[in-house]
Amino acid sequence: MSITSRKRDLVYLAFFLIHIPVMFCVDLYPLYPESIRPQFMTNLRTWYITTYNDRFFTTPPAWFSAYMWMEALYHVPLSFWAIGALLRDDPKLPIHLLVYAVQTAVTTLTCIADYLSWTGFSNAQKIELGKLYVPYLALSVWMGVDMYSRLDKALSRNTATSAKKRS
Repeated sequence: MSITSRKRDLVYLAFFLIHIPVMFCVDLYPLYPESIRPQFMTNLRTWYITTYNDRFFTTPPAWFSAYMWMEALYHVPLSFWAIGALLRDDPKLPIHLLVYAVQTAVTTLTCIADYLSWTGFSNAQKIELGKLYVPYLALSVWMGVDMYSRLDKALSRNTATSAKKRS
């Protein structure tokens, strides 16, 4: 079935197409050796920090570095794979995107819980950060529910088919 007829998959495709450059240009910036960081990435990061005052990008807690490495080692390859899998309607897509969605929801929720506890940060600043983090959480939860539903449907079909064969 063509991706143009799979509206949810079109949303996921758009997300991954946007997510890849964001990971490389913003999220994974600290992993680049300083000598090879392009100036546009430094400018983009400076703009982001100035605009959102996101402490995860100025004074990250220890666990945030672990999340950054998960993004580099898991999100990057999965995102590239997901683009092709979405285009070809790969039957393995639901299991991979379910794992991705759960991991993303947990890490994003951790970030939200943490920034909501920041002292010296106004409610308006927290709302601005929420405009970035909450949609990411919502998409990952929606993706997780969708992928779980797809897997449940596929497994129910297989169970029904197996039961008919045994009868």
